[in-house]
Amino acid sequence: MINRHSPGSTRRLTLGADKGYDSVDFVAALRRMVVSPHVAQKARHSAIDGRTTQHRRYALSQRSRKKIEEPFGWAKTVGGMSQTLHRGINRVRAQFTMTMAACNLARLPKLLAA
Repeated sequence: MINRHSPGSTRRLTLGADKGYDSVDFVAALRRMVVSPHVAQKARHSAIDGRTTQHRRYALSQRSRKKIEEPFGWAKTVGGMSQTLHRGINRVRAQFTMTMAACNLARLPKLLAA
């Protein structure tokens, strides 16, 4: 999808990713494609420098990423999706749908209280 982005566009794209993508090659390739790398920083030897992390949008991107990844972490630890017992796309899809519905039900009291 990034390859379809035209560098002449007025709006700069951002790409969010986890720490596994914090490599010099990946970040340099994104910058060549005129894409801002909103990759989570490694504790040591990070390819993301102050040019990216000083911006307000980087912090917003990291908070949004956390909101997206929390349900998937819940599904793996509590919902049993780390190693599914089913075979076949349709059965795994059904298990995933039920697990995410259970995750939403578990989050519902906290959301209603807010």
